[in-house]
Amino acid sequence: MIVRLEESGVSKQNKILLSSLYLSIKPGEVMAIVGPNGAGKSTLLKLMSGSMMPTTGTVWLGDQNMADFSAMELAQHRAVLAQDCATTARFPVQDMVAMGLTYTGKHLTRPKQNKLIENVLAQVGLAEFAQRDVTTLSGGERQRAHLARVLAQLQGSEAHYGPGLLLLDEPLAAQDLAHQKLIMDSALRHAAKGGSVVVVLHDLNWAAACADMVVVLSKGRLHAQGSPVEILNTRLLADVFGVQSRHYVMHEETGRPFIIPHDLMKQSSFTA
Repeated sequence: MIVRLEESGVSKQNKILLSSLYLSIKPGEVMAIVGPNGAGKSTLLKLMSGSMMPTTGTVWLGDQNMADFSAMELAQHRAVLAQDCATTARFPVQDMVAMGLTYTGKHLTRPKQNKLIENVLAQVGLAEFAQRDVTTLSGGERQRAHLARVLAQLQGSEAHYGPGLLLLDEPLAAQDLAHQKLIMDSALRHAAKGGSVVVVLHDLNWAAACADMVVVLSKGRLHAQGSPVEILNTRLLADVFGVQSRHYVMHEETGRPFIIPHDLMKQSSFTA
C-alpha cells in the first residue's frame, strides 16, 4: 500500500511540532528520515504509523484515511519498532516475539507460528536466544528481539495483505557495526519483496547507503527530500547540522555519497 501525507502537521499547546508535510512512500521503497535532535523525526514516524493523528491534513494508507483504521486493521498493514524498547516483564524471548502475532497470526497453525518465530529470530541474529529471559539481554539484543517481534507481526499477515509498512525509529542506536548491517539488511530485504520501509537514522552514511529517498527535517519543518545523491551535500551539513566538511565523497561502486569524519574533526580544537 502507498502511504501518503497531505498537508499533515502536528501542534500541541499552540506549539507546532511538525509543519504541514506532503510526503509519500510506495511499495518497494526505503525512506530514511534524518535531522538534528528535536527536529520532529519521531513525530513524523508516529504520524506515518497511525499512532498519532495529525492536527492538520490527512494521512492516507492506500485510498483510506488512516484515522478510519481500527487497531487490528493497522496491525495487519504496518508494524513499528519504537525508539524505547524497555522491557521489565520476565518471559522467554520467543514468547515476546510471539506477541507480534496477536493480531496477525491467528490463522496460522502452531507449528507454522513456531517456524515463523524461529526464522525472524535467526534474521536478527538471536537464534540461540529463544529461551533466554528478555530481562537478561543487553540493550542491543533487546532491541533486536523487539525487531523480531515487529517482523513477525508483518509476516503473520503477509499472505493476506502483502508485505506491509515497516517503521523503524533509530534501530541502529544500540548496535555494533555488524548488527547495524544486519538490521539494514532486514530493512532492504523487506523492501525487496514489495514492502515499504521508513527508518529514522542519525547516521547519514547509512541513510546514503540504503535509502531510495531521504527526508530531512529541521525544527519541525521539511528542509529537503530526494535521493541521497540529490540532497546529501556539504551545504546540507552546514545549514541543517551546523558542521563544515570539505566535501562528500562518492563511493566508486555505488555512486552514493558518504562523509569522512576526519574532515569534521579537523575543525576540532582538541585534535593534535
